[in-house]
Amino acid sequence: MNLLARVNLAVGAVFAVGAVTAALACASILRSHAREEAFAAAGLMMDGAIAVRAYTAAEIVPLLSAQMHSEFLPQSVPSYAATQNFLRLRENHPDYTYKEATLNPTNPRDRAADWEGDLIQRFRNESVLGELSGERDTPSGRSLYLARPIRAEAECLQCHSLPAAAPATVIARYGSNNGFGWQAGEVIGAQVVSVPLAAAEAKAGAALKILIAALIGVFAVMMLALNLVLYAMFVRPVTRIAALADRLSLGDLAAPEFASSGSPEIAALGRSLNRLRKSLEKALKLLGGEGGA
Repeated sequence: MNLLARVNLAVGAVFAVGAVTAALACASILRSHAREEAFAAAGLMMDGAIAVRAYTAAEIVPLLSAQMHSEFLPQSVPSYAATQNFLRLRENHPDYTYKEATLNPTNPRDRAADWEGDLIQRFRNESVLGELSGERDTPSGRSLYLARPIRAEAECLQCHSLPAAAPATVIARYGSNNGFGWQAGEVIGAQVVSVPLAAAEAKAGAALKILIAALIGVFAVMMLALNLVLYAMFVRPVTRIAALADRLSLGDLAAPEFASSGSPEIAALGRSLNRLRKSLEKALKLLGGEGGA
């Protein structure tokens, strides 16, 4: 195996180890950034839901209060308004969800699924918890969820304490079997936002591919430059010196002198071989003179 092949093999092995290490590190960083991006989107959705709830309570409820005596209008309920708002959002972004999951809801669509019920129980058992987040598998892929507890406030008990105390319009719409028995300050549900990780992870994967392609490109240019430098500074001069040394070893004293230019190492080798050549010429002349005598 010649010098260039050995150098290429050694440098290639070092690059492969470095590239794999760098790719693994970058993949981990990019996955972390993808999760942070999804978490930021979930936080924005949660804040948007809270803003809709606050707007409904402050500006919509007063406008509908007179009609509520004769007919229950769900648009006056902040949780209903937030849920409807995100149902519209899902028309264009079906993988994003918002739900005010409740263990004992008035509206059956708000009933907590099993995994949502587990979150609510954690909020009940650990009162200091203000937020939970994590990842879960869904039919459309991995999804990040963000959950915050919903506590029954004093105004909630006007409709959710006992069926007898609830407005007749509420009973007429939803019946008297669900959504009652709430206690003030009790965790009765959780706001749950789910954001898909697929899009963020796809962006991370594309960035990783670009990085790997860039590393390969840089390595290819570096190896080309290294091979050119090695060939010009070492391989070609050494090959020429080897060819001249071979001619000289066969007694061809007409061979030109060794080059004494180039890198310091090659120049030193050339000068040493030129001295050897002169010594050989003198020795041959002495042998020739003795033979003549």
